[in-house]
Amino acid sequence: MRLALIVIAAAGLIHPAPPPPPIKVWSIPYGAKRKHEMAAYSERHFGHRAWRLRHPRVIVEHMAQAGSVAGVRNAFAPDLPDPELHELPNVCSHFVVSGSGRIYRLVNLRTRCRHTVGLNWTAIGIEHVGYGDGDVLAHRGALRASLRLTRWLRCRFGIPVREVIGHAESLASPYHHELVPSLRRQTHGDWRHASMRIYRRKLRRLGPCPGK
Repeated sequence: MRLALIVIAAAGLIHPAPPPPPIKVWSIPYGAKRKHEMAAYSERHFGHRAWRLRHPRVIVEHMAQAGSVAGVRNAFAPDLPDPELHELPNVCSHFVVSGSGRIYRLVNLRTRCRHTVGLNWTAIGIEHVGYGDGDVLAHRGALRASLRLTRWLRCRFGIPVREVIGHAESLASPYHHELVPSLRRQTHGDWRHASMRIYRRKLRRLGPCPGK
């Protein structure tokens, strides 16, 4: 097993990472039907049919526009057309951070989620309970948890700090790719560039990844 891990690491599939923060698993339903829909979505929007998330290159921070973790999960769990773009599968993110700093994993990291148009093929999504960037930046517990989670993920997958972005920065990502013409400029206003400059500065202060 140890030799296998060395081989995998040498191939660039895993990277040295700090210990993960405490994470509670509270998975949403994501069965065969939803995976089939995600594969079809990927074919429409990215030109290839797949539901697996392989070698993520971007981490996208979101504000959930909800006041509780349960509210976020309840919005993602039903596999219904999303209220904004009316597509299947329903939207989701991989993690949600509560206002007090508790972290929940909603979807495993081997599975794609619809959280950022143009980046769902290669991005991990992190939701934060609240309605504006300041709901995280001004609250020590939520910000600390978010930074620890993001650092662990970026180190685990070899994602540089510059590829930790806010949803509002999605169109500037070099990994943005969207085949549907009407959606090529579609983004959201949460985690604006000014907020993410503060966030990335704090993320860098946590230090480099192990082995760097």
